[in-house]
Amino acid sequence: MILQKNTYFILGVSLFTSLVFADSTSQEMTGDERKLHNFQHTVSGASTPLNNLVHDTVRIALIYPSADISDFWIKNYQAMVARLEELNVSYVADEFPSRQIEHALQSRYVDEVIHSDGGYDFVIFGPSELNIQANNIQELSARTDFKTFIWAFHTPNPNWESKPDAWFDFSSSMGAEALCDALVNGIGSDILFAMNRGIPGVTDTQRSQYFSNCVEDEGDWINMYEHFGQYQKTGGIDGANLVVNNFPEVTVLHNANTAMTMGAIEALDGQVDFENLLVTGWGGTAKEIEQIKSRKLYATPMRMSDDVGVATAEAIKYYLQDREAEIPNIYLGRITVVNRDMSHELIDNLSKEAFRYSGEN
Repeated sequence: MILQKNTYFILGVSLFTSLVFADSTSQEMTGDERKLHNFQHTVSGASTPLNNLVHDTVRIALIYPSADISDFWIKNYQAMVARLEELNVSYVADEFPSRQIEHALQSRYVDEVIHSDGGYDFVIFGPSELNIQANNIQELSARTDFKTFIWAFHTPNPNWESKPDAWFDFSSSMGAEALCDALVNGIGSDILFAMNRGIPGVTDTQRSQYFSNCVEDEGDWINMYEHFGQYQKTGGIDGANLVVNNFPEVTVLHNANTAMTMGAIEALDGQVDFENLLVTGWGGTAKEIEQIKSRKLYATPMRMSDDVGVATAEAIKYYLQDREAEIPNIYLGRITVVNRDMSHELIDNLSKEAFRYSGEN
């Protein structure tokens, strides 16, 4: 595979470092880097089904905010179960959905899963916010009757007594850097911008604060306004209306997730010219790609979305094969920046790869 400009194959090495490489790299790798490299090849390649391995039906619990407008969660679930079926892994998956602001509901789900009569082999937890759910993560991780995987975060706290067995995510900080580079190179310096931020915490810091710091440092951009929209569509609507009514000079509106992106576009449609107020999204979900093609969304860091679900399925297979030592502690999927000036053919090809199991719609 050859990397195109602004495409990152990112694999977490530790809390503080990451490895970005192409297959053609000639530099020597450490043992951990080689593990990450090999696992990425497994995830991006064709499946290798289990052969002649007898195992009980695997029971999986998923606690995640899949009730939100973003299709990130459900698509990774679809990718995971599709890959499990290709791998000939017999499974039963129970979903415990919430919205991203329903922290207490997730706590109730954690208690239900821990005290489930049938028990689980794997618990996949997509926290509403990492720090808010820290106690629940540690409680799950302390259990010895199942393995705990974390979705959508990759920053373990070194002070935790109990840590998850693996983390599966996309690098928000690298996505912010890639989006920053694309915008500064694409539209220039001295830009006035505003932001629809999410919930204060790790994810929003990486997606929003890192982006803000980067465009200010690299392009002399000026941050005119920040609105915390709680990752909700209504928050994106409120933030967009506040920007156009109070800061009409703003020319870029950053959004920290799909839900707020959709809300912002809905609020702005008919009020502004999208050629003059450039809206950015996050994640490259199917909804965002549709808005890219309609030219209402200017750019988005596009995750190869199914990577997380596929990686999780492969990790389950590795456990069944007693190969868990080959699973990286932190897995980060591939990401690229998509903008509305790309051809529809190129965008479609990226979408096909991103949603190769879950489908583009």
